[in-house]
Amino acid sequence: MTDLLRIHKALADETRLRLVGILRRHELNVGELVAVMGMGQPRISRHLKILDEAGLVDCRREGLWAFYRAASSDPGRTLLDTSAEFMDTPEFVTDAARADAAVRERVQATRRFFDAVAGRWRDLSREVLGELDLPGIIAERVPEGAAVADLGCGPGELLERLSERACLVIGVDNSQRMLELAGQRLNGKASQSGQAGVSLRLGDLTHLPLREGEAHAAVLSMVLHHLPDPVAALSEARRVLCPGGRLIIADFDRHENEAMRVQYGDARLGLDQQQLRAWFEEAGFVPGPVELYPVNQGLNVLLAEAARP
Repeated sequence: MTDLLRIHKALADETRLRLVGILRRHELNVGELVAVMGMGQPRISRHLKILDEAGLVDCRREGLWAFYRAASSDPGRTLLDTSAEFMDTPEFVTDAARADAAVRERVQATRRFFDAVAGRWRDLSREVLGELDLPGIIAERVPEGAAVADLGCGPGELLERLSERACLVIGVDNSQRMLELAGQRLNGKASQSGQAGVSLRLGDLTHLPLREGEAHAAVLSMVLHHLPDPVAALSEARRVLCPGGRLIIADFDRHENEAMRVQYGDARLGLDQQQLRAWFEEAGFVPGPVELYPVNQGLNVLLAEAARP
């Protein structure tokens, strides 16, 4: 009875109803919610606190930032799902459009960042990874003679190593500048047709320019911590893998180095291993082993594998 009263009291406010409508669609930080709602930060934070205490939203804290989304567990989840059919009024539709625009801007900002640093990305990576031969470690895990997709390929260092083992390597990135550098690095091996050893394709990781089941293996190397919706990217990776295909994830283990957001455009401070396993399962993968490799700045790189059933 107490939980039910708290939930209904929390929802008995127009601003809080609008917030849960938005957070059913996206995970957003407080600053983004302020922009979407057109209200001051103290007001938004007060309403979020009430929703959090009622179990209607989940809060994920990373360093100085807090991200909110609709509750993922009962009783809040069930009540919000039941109320979804009432959230199609013009007010909710307008809020949804603004929230979609906020997420698109986040993606565009990441793209602009990588376009700007493309020429010095290798040096930036070395500052953190040091002597760790991450491309070599990943390449060793790829089956020989396989078709491999490097999703978020950047300037092509991993593509070059993968091409030594695979029959076809497909590099996908949403930065045209990164793909241009990858093409130069591969010294003419790449073709837009996919008939040569390497095919470079411009595209978003949540809408991959690959056919269903086109790849035997897929790699997301130092990519997931940049994405607003990792599960959507993992689900797309599953789509393009054939049954029994292997997914390899390389990323930072969870950390608290807030400077990584500014210096390297990171959206997340690494990946929590338990959360990564949950993402795998939600996207339809069977999680495999995880290994950790220490690198510079007190960070660790995790290498995780998963299989498409």
